[in-house]
Amino acid sequence: MKDTPLILSPAIARAIEAEGIAAYPNECCGVMYGMDVTTDGSGERVVEKIEPLLNAFDPTERYHRFSVDPKELMRAEETAARERRLVLGFYHSHPDHPARPSEYDRVHAWPFYSYVIVAIAERRPGAMTSWLLDDQTEQFVEQRILEKSA
Repeated sequence: MKDTPLILSPAIARAIEAEGIAAYPNECCGVMYGMDVTTDGSGERVVEKIEPLLNAFDPTERYHRFSVDPKELMRAEETAARERRLVLGFYHSHPDHPARPSEYDRVHAWPFYSYVIVAIAERRPGAMTSWLLDDQTEQFVEQRILEKSA
């Protein structure tokens, strides 16, 4: 799975950046829907749709933490099933910090999901990265993001 790239359209990548800018100085968060597909023998995870979610973390700590309400996760899984998609993972912003997962991010992550992080510095988007939690080592492994139109 760690060699499987995450495919984002330019429009989806820009939407994630825009959400990070709008939430600044707090973290934004949202869910990514799509498909695991195989093309020419190589696997890809294609994000077809994103949905912003309310950052449910304590309002005084949202500048460096996010959490997703379990009811919202359940609703997202129901939406994915109804639309014949998968919840591929989640995205969030790191205001004035690098697009690298924190220890908090690692401890609260689950295997399978892709975790996209966009760095937002002074209301400007920076690097965007994606991470997968290795279920054996319980460490994040960087996942390539390929930006291309569907």
